[in-house]
Amino acid sequence: MNKKVLSWCLFDFANSSYSAVIAAVIFPVYYANVIVGNETGLGDLWWGRAIALSMAAVALSSPFLGGIADYAKVRKKLLIFYTLLCIASVASFYFLHKGMVLEGFILIVLANIGMEGGLVFYNSFLPEISETTHQGRVSAWGFGVGYAGSIISLLLALFLIKKGFMSMTWPMVALFFGIFSLPAFVFLPKDKQGDFVMGTSSTLCGAAMDGLRYAWKTLKKIWANKEQRKFLMAYLIYEDGVNTVIVFSSIFAATTLQFKPEELIGMYLIVQATALIGAFLMAKPIDYWGPKKVVILSLVMWIAVSIAAFFVQTKTQFFIIASIAGLGLGTVQAATRAFYTQFIPDGKESEYFGVYSLVGKSSAILGPLVFGYLSSTFGSQRPAVLSVALFFLTGLIIVQTVRGGMPNVSSRTD
Repeated sequence: MNKKVLSWCLFDFANSSYSAVIAAVIFPVYYANVIVGNETGLGDLWWGRAIALSMAAVALSSPFLGGIADYAKVRKKLLIFYTLLCIASVASFYFLHKGMVLEGFILIVLANIGMEGGLVFYNSFLPEISETTHQGRVSAWGFGVGYAGSIISLLLALFLIKKGFMSMTWPMVALFFGIFSLPAFVFLPKDKQGDFVMGTSSTLCGAAMDGLRYAWKTLKKIWANKEQRKFLMAYLIYEDGVNTVIVFSSIFAATTLQFKPEELIGMYLIVQATALIGAFLMAKPIDYWGPKKVVILSLVMWIAVSIAAFFVQTKTQFFIIASIAGLGLGTVQAATRAFYTQFIPDGKESEYFGVYSLVGKSSAILGPLVFGYLSSTFGSQRPAVLSVALFFLTGLIIVQTVRGGMPNVSSRTD
């Protein structure tokens, strides 16, 4: 593993502290149940709104920023900017207290824009640092190392919570994210000198306008390709289910099943461990079997998990279901990313991943809104949980019709 691949994986290790502690396990419960209050589902509604708004902002800007990054050669600079935005916002969570609903909402939106916006440029480095025959396994390595980061950051959070320092959890995440992002800032390929061949503009504004036009052409080109269009439609729908599970599972466990913070962390440690195992076990199969087959198998599992979660009554049952879900979490994301790279022409990585992010982040808009609406309407989270299975089922039906995602024959010889 060369230093570029290692630093790329370490960035996943770094940002997983945010994904685990802030987006998935501790802060959603703290915001929904403590800052807002979730007795009638109001906390679910506000959390869903924050996630939906931040994802919409990233979704709308991603394809254009991707085009600008390729065109103006500022991909790495934008990665650093978005990462620092996220880190600063998370550190500011320290000042939040009960009743600061709007302040918390604004900081969540900014932090999530920083995190998710940065991933547009992080993902776009994959085709550049890895050979085509190894992109599936490198993608899986990134997720696997990321789950290790989740486990370590959750253990640190557990230590702080047991010592009575809940408010110090957020600065800890900011520090963790910042330190382990540094190798990516140093070793990932540098921004090249911009060459504005599409026009004569020499200013950043001129480059932005040219980049926007370039991104729009990319959008039209991708949409005109039937297989790419079907793939992105399937991804839009089933990733909505994945994102909804990630942002609401801890709130469901805490509100419906009365999980304590320590129990939530314990459960997610198990989930991250099984996700790490799943990501590494499926790294080579993604290349050998082809990412399409792996995506299909993962979606079948997610449908079963969603239905089972609707009927769950005890903490032990939920522990078991969550562990099974963990096995497929990294697998479906790594396989999807590897599937998409098969559609990308050389030199078009940032703008194509900008579109990929547009779809992926758009998929985190409807699901959280539906979950929050159903929870507050019925006064119960169970109907909201069952609705998630429909996202996986619909995505499964569509992705089966996509041509592509086949194994790379040459990868069988390594």
